[in-house]
Amino acid sequence: MADDVRVIVARYREDVSWLRELGYPFLIYDKSDDPFPGAVPLPNIGREAHTYLTHIVREYDTLAPVTAFVQGDPFDHLSDHGRATVDDLRRIIADVADRGTPFKGLAWFRLKCDGLGRPHDLRKPENRGRWAGWGRDIPVAEIFGHLFQAEPPVQFIARAATGNFCVTRERIRTRPRAFYEYALSLVLADPQDENNTGHAFERLWQLIFNGNAAWNRDRYPGTEA
Repeated sequence: MADDVRVIVARYREDVSWLRELGYPFLIYDKSDDPFPGAVPLPNIGREAHTYLTHIVREYDTLAPVTAFVQGDPFDHLSDHGRATVDDLRRIIADVADRGTPFKGLAWFRLKCDGLGRPHDLRKPENRGRWAGWGRDIPVAEIFGHLFQAEPPVQFIARAATGNFCVTRERIRTRPRAFYEYALSLVLADPQDENNTGHAFERLWQLIFNGNAAWNRDRYPGTEA
């Protein structure tokens, strides 16, 4: 049902008028110099990871049964048949809610990488200047180690590499609020993403929300299985 879903939008300057057609309650966090009416302003730091973690920390106790975390223009990566529509996104979210799927990346593809985020496009000459961390690897294994104090896998399979995904309230709460506060602190320590911390989170969302509470216990001894 629509009331079971809330859409959280990380906006910069995108046209988000499509949200009115989507049919779900939404909240926009705006990082632009031209804020969307009614949006919650945030500083333009930390990529969408900063937005999503800020929302979880602030609303941990009042989360919707299902939250769809999306960028201001999520439609280029939802389908392998070209740019998706609002109807496509609505159907995907409805399917997740109806099935009770704990976590689902909304991109049509999965991305495989090693602990340095390779292969990646942060060294392509045509992308020079697009990101502060251009030319550097992505610290996927390093951020994994900070978050979980566990041995990182040799290969990561990112199911939400575009930064668009749905996750249930129960799956978010598998980890305590303090976990997300700590995760947010990692993003805040790299505000312009010069070290590609935000890019690392794009490759880790499926692990953050995988329900493995055992990874929390060393840092958060009160965590329940």
